[in-house]
Amino acid sequence: MNEARFIELALTNGVNREILERLPELGLEDAWLVSGSLFQTVWNGLTGRAPGYGIKDYDIFYFDPDTSWEAEDEEIRRAVERFHDLGVEIELRNQARVHLWYEEKFGLAYPPLRSSCQGIDRFLAPACMVGLQADMTLYAPCGLDDIENMIIRPNPVPNFNAERYEEKARRWTEKWPELKVVSAR
Repeated sequence: MNEARFIELALTNGVNREILERLPELGLEDAWLVSGSLFQTVWNGLTGRAPGYGIKDYDIFYFDPDTSWEAEDEEIRRAVERFHDLGVEIELRNQARVHLWYEEKFGLAYPPLRSSCQGIDRFLAPACMVGLQADMTLYAPCGLDDIENMIIRPNPVPNFNAERYEEKARRWTEKWPELKVVSAR
């Protein structure tokens, strides 16, 4: 699958389109719509399902060197206000802060990041590793083949969480039984 086709399919989801149109209004640095809302919309296009089928939430990454909880919380409130009419859950996260809370939440150390793209690089599977900016810049460090072929395989990062991977893979295969999942164990 080429980038143009991926973007075309991702934008069949009106929520993705609206988020990307409005995202610049938040004035966030290094802002990306990432992961599930993109690759799952593409899966839906490939399998003939409705564009928003199975999408749990819409993740937005940004990168701000202010790692205070208060600064991120303010941006989350602004995003909720800006996107509330879409009727979906928006998960906005400052990638500069992830290392501060990740180990407590997931039990694994997480290195400090220098960009939102480094956060995308750490997703559990190459098929998840996609981001789209408002100007239609696509970031897919592992390419788009796993998305097109509906393959879920482990991302070989040092802090890989096999249990979390298997949990997500089970949820995804319930929604998209066409998926081929490579075991993490």
